[in-house]
Amino acid sequence: MNPLNWQDVTPSFEPYETLLNSASTIQAKSFSDLQPRLTTTITRFTEIKGLTRILLVNCTDNSVYRGFIHAAVKNCTDAPVLITESLDAKALFDRIRVDLDGKVTFEPGLISRSHGGYLIVPANLILANPALWPSIKSAVQGAPFEPLNVTPTRIPSSSVEAKMYDVKLIITGDRNQLAEIEYVDDDFSAGLTMYTEVEEDIHLSECNLEQYIGLVHWICHKYQLPRLEDTAFKRLMLAGMRYTEDQHYLPIGVMWHNQLLGLASQHCNTNTISFESIDQAIDDKYYRESYLPQRAVDDIRDGQVVIETTGEQIGQINGLTVIDMAGHPVSYGEPARISCVIHFGDGDISDVERKAELGGNLHAKGMMIMQAFVSSALNLDEPLPYSASVVFEQSYSEVDGDSASLAELCCLVSALSETPVNQQIAVTGAVDQFGRVQAVGGLNEKIEGFYQVCKHQGFTGEQGVIMPKTNLKHLALHKEVIDSIKNGEFHIWSVSTVDEAIPLLMDKPFRGEDDSIISKIAERIENFERHEHSEGIVERIKNWFV
Repeated sequence: MNPLNWQDVTPSFEPYETLLNSASTIQAKSFSDLQPRLTTTITRFTEIKGLTRILLVNCTDNSVYRGFIHAAVKNCTDAPVLITESLDAKALFDRIRVDLDGKVTFEPGLISRSHGGYLIVPANLILANPALWPSIKSAVQGAPFEPLNVTPTRIPSSSVEAKMYDVKLIITGDRNQLAEIEYVDDDFSAGLTMYTEVEEDIHLSECNLEQYIGLVHWICHKYQLPRLEDTAFKRLMLAGMRYTEDQHYLPIGVMWHNQLLGLASQHCNTNTISFESIDQAIDDKYYRESYLPQRAVDDIRDGQVVIETTGEQIGQINGLTVIDMAGHPVSYGEPARISCVIHFGDGDISDVERKAELGGNLHAKGMMIMQAFVSSALNLDEPLPYSASVVFEQSYSEVDGDSASLAELCCLVSALSETPVNQQIAVTGAVDQFGRVQAVGGLNEKIEGFYQVCKHQGFTGEQGVIMPKTNLKHLALHKEVIDSIKNGEFHIWSVSTVDEAIPLLMDKPFRGEDDSIISKIAERIENFERHEHSEGIVERIKNWFV
């Protein structure tokens, strides 16, 4: 199988050239214009009657997005719309202060100030004050409540009347925060609330691209940033596709665009943002965040972490991992040496990571699926007479996910068939019980991690990565990797099945021929069984010590 061309591993903007060449003439589109689900729900919420008086909005938890939601509500009604960033739930209720003479001073709370309208609060206000939530809910549902006496040691000279208010509550927060709120009150899933969410990406089409360009114009105008040149949108879209990890989707998050375009504006030589300005901003950002990834490459280059990118080895393969380090803003890729050893046994495949309690549930699931496929492919009437031990070498933290199951499978069949694996190629992908290779996450980071190791250890012209074919639409590789693919230094192969991956790694077909990997495994099993039945236990024990 031939490696992919560089055009196959990078997004193509050819279908949108006409639109991109006239990007500067497209009308600006506001945040709300690209949030039809949100705006439609808010309209319904302002019109609905009855007990449904709370709207949950899943969005980024900050004041910027609550400001957008405030503006969207104001567009639907002339009623008062208040917003708070405070986590003090007592500020929602009316308060009274009593002086030494018993005179009462009334201070309206946010609920009373929102009477006849809407109040927008962060989810953290509820989570920080769960004991006060029943009072907040009853007030929103129209129950009368008395003002809080902030001077409880003093008695007012006159009675204080309980009041009822007509107010609807909008709670904003991310998905995890809203999930925690459900633990506070089961009513959130019992008809008391409506739900919607702010969309963070948009599917790429000619119509949606026009909307997206309009949003970028609006962001530049709102935050006083230079406008983009027509050519700059290609670089922005490429960065967006990498951010969403999908060539068919573009991000529409205001915060992400504001930061990137703000950084790009520092590299402008004119009053517009160019392709080169965005490219330089991304390079600078990568440099600021590259200390840990570079240290990982240095450890491999210095021999502290063993990764081979030349030669062949039996029962050893280069897998690909994504590292998420606490306190580090981005994930980065790092190759991992996976090894497998075989010994006589009952067919058990030992997952060392799992036994050492360093393997997560998804990793264990991937291992079991891999074992099921191997057993099915061998078509054995009896258990495999060999046992195996599979491990991530020099791994000292938890391993999870099933994205290494293709690499582990190839490593296992290499050890079983005693066929060497090409160490110039790294592997990522999940497998199902039928040997189909399935998509995985973090593909750009994984490929770039192995590329950096090959670059520092020296290119051979045969190095590269095997990846799932279904992941091709997720590729948005760094320009350095693309240039290396153009120059024939680095390669990418996409596969759909195990049968396509094995020949690339071992230069032999997986099955169907006399010299296939499966036939070599079957021959080894047959030789073992012949040896097993031709000798008694005493002879075999003697042979162990010869």
